[in-house]
Amino acid sequence: MDQLLTGIHQFHTNVFQHEREFFTKLASQQHPSALFIGCSDSRVDPSIITQAELGELFVLRNAGNIVPCHGASNGGEPATIEYAVSVLDVKDIIICGHTGCGALQAMLHPDRMTNLPLVRGWLSHAEATRQIVAENYGQYSGSELLDIAVREHVLVQIENLQTHPAVAVKLQRNDLTLHAWIYRMETGEVLAYSSKDGGFASLTELAPQEASKRNVANHRRARKSTSKKK
Repeated sequence: MDQLLTGIHQFHTNVFQHEREFFTKLASQQHPSALFIGCSDSRVDPSIITQAELGELFVLRNAGNIVPCHGASNGGEPATIEYAVSVLDVKDIIICGHTGCGALQAMLHPDRMTNLPLVRGWLSHAEATRQIVAENYGQYSGSELLDIAVREHVLVQIENLQTHPAVAVKLQRNDLTLHAWIYRMETGEVLAYSSKDGGFASLTELAPQEASKRNVANHRRARKSTSKKK
């Protein structure tokens, strides 16, 4: 806590005071270009990963970067999504999973949640991922299975996202683009899924113009197995 309090003082003195005009303008309005849906994991910070400035990202974080299907949850997720799309008029929604995800490890090993009834209840929204992994990837185990689960999971959440009315309307009008990302903590890379080739590729290894085209279009028809993709 002492470190956090010191940080608050440093921010106010060294950052806020020097950029007062920027913060004053930001206080009156926000115009983020994207909604970033990510995991609550302390090692995964959307602004650091993307190097976004304040006001550029509208952020939704929870355990396991889960997007419940429309009507399946009374939590803050559907309200945040609706507000981002209908009021803030974001043009892109990113769902970003990450390697070594503890929530998905728990999903793969339900016995670890015996004394965590709330966690178990929340991860019931990831049941589709669990079944996909269990039925299609039985030959894998350990870290390899977890990596597959992370990739399958982010695609399932993209499918769930499309059930939300505000999202469906904007997609139908071509006013919204969806992105499925994986942040690799070990390398600092971000992998992006593309409906065109049905796999993930590192954004840092692609030319900017090519990287910008890696998004999710007609996802339900284009999806393929992710086990052998980069």
